Amino acid sequence: MVAIVGAMAERTDVAIIGSGFSGICMAMLLKRAGRDDFVILEKADDVGGTWRDNTYPGCACDVPSHLYSLSFRLNPHWSRLFSGRDEIWDYLRSCVATYGLEPHLRLGARVTGARFDETAGRWGVDVAGAAGFDCRVLVSGVGALHEPHIPDLPGLSTFSGTVFHSASWRHACTLEGQRVAVIGTGASAAQLVPEIAPRVRQLDLYQRTAAWITPRSDVAIPARAQRLLARRPGVHRALRDAIYWALELRGLGFTLTPKAMRLRERQARRHLARQISDPELRSRLTPDYQMGCKRVLLSDDFYPSLLRDNVELVTDQITAVTPDGLRAGDGTERAADVIIVATGFDVSAGLTRMPVVGRNGQALTRAWSRDGVGAHLGITVAGFPNLFLLLGPNTGLGHQSVLFMIEAQARYVLQALDLLDETASDTIEVLADIQQRFVQRIQARLSTSVWQSGCRSWYQDANGRNIAIWPYATWRYWLQTRRLDPRDFRLTPSRHSVGQTAAMNPSRS
Repeated sequence: MVAIVGAMAERTDVAIIGSGFSGICMAMLLKRAGRDDFVILEKADDVGGTWRDNTYPGCACDVPSHLYSLSFRLNPHWSRLFSGRDEIWDYLRSCVATYGLEPHLRLGARVTGARFDETAGRWGVDVAGAAGFDCRVLVSGVGALHEPHIPDLPGLSTFSGTVFHSASWRHACTLEGQRVAVIGTGASAAQLVPEIAPRVRQLDLYQRTAAWITPRSDVAIPARAQRLLARRPGVHRALRDAIYWALELRGLGFTLTPKAMRLRERQARRHLARQISDPELRSRLTPDYQMGCKRVLLSDDFYPSLLRDNVELVTDQITAVTPDGLRAGDGTERAADVIIVATGFDVSAGLTRMPVVGRNGQALTRAWSRDGVGAHLGITVAGFPNLFLLLGPNTGLGHQSVLFMIEAQARYVLQALDLLDETASDTIEVLADIQQRFVQRIQARLSTSVWQSGCRSWYQDANGRNIAIWPYATWRYWLQTRRLDPRDFRLTPSRHSVGQTAAMNPSRS
């Protein structure tokens, strides 16, 4: 794809950080709105975000394909109900090609920080090895699931074999005939373990906490069905809508009352009982927490893979890694040639990995450490004018397609750009009290939700505060972002239209 960043600084209206679904969706909507003055800053040599980076065997989406796609870029040719990683990555790259985004891409542009210039009313974006970028509006599309979480295991650095995280799969490392230790039983482990178990000599799966798992029920989509959806866009959209509302209904236990999770919990228990007949193993695979508190997994083949003669489930805590293997709490040391760390991502690090400095030299990390991680609608932060976060705090989902949220946020950003232009303003900044009320409302709702029912999960920060999940139905988020309310913001007049200040700053009475 296009250009590596050159030596000269570049001036642009909008700079988008990241070329995953968030960044690409934002760029596509800018194009549709006739806004061509933007760049997409991508640290890698190709687009795709998590679907470029995660290449582990069995990597796939747990949202049906026809919903895990953009509403204005439907794809009738998904080959399966739940698409694999390669197909999703191809879809993203086709979006880039169809919308002519290649000239806007700046590949190899690893953003190392951004600072708001109060005098100029613009953002300066630092890029490793380059002069950087100067933009009026900065959109962060870095997402939350890209900073791998590596557990602090004593002796891990002494291991003589190969160690890697599932998100950084080493394809040059052959697993055939090897003794493999997989640490973690979350979403990635549930997908990769069935794929590698038949290939390895021995697989020891280290489980800290059992996961609730329900059937995936994945099926291939026949070619004739694909042709029908291509010929009849109305049928395709009706299918998409049916999937959306089915997931909203299923998500009542997440967003309405934990009691509604009982039906899904019974389904998960039946699924486990059907596939694991050994009562002792079934007991170790049965979670001891409220369903939904941690991520619910979908799989048809994870449990059967644990019944193989060469697979052992280890539920004793890892106490140390030795040069030759792993030692568990019962004192047993199991030999390993390869350790695969499948322990997910550090969500808080994903939000704060690069220094972002707003008004008065205030760093975003400092503001969040003082007040707690939060943003109005998960998009805008007081003290950081013209900065917009896609999939920011508390806009992740436990039951739906996160692309629904991304689209709502990108359209909200477009409204902010329109407001800037219509009012001849230099900057737009959410009012601190508006942000505070929103965050307080979200946290109050989360405090009585299934996500705060007693377990620890990646949704929470170090203090146990849920900074990831949207605790309501997604249609409510759509309603709240459908129309930007100018009264929620402070608009700074352009230096060329100082007399318009009163008209641009309506009272929030």
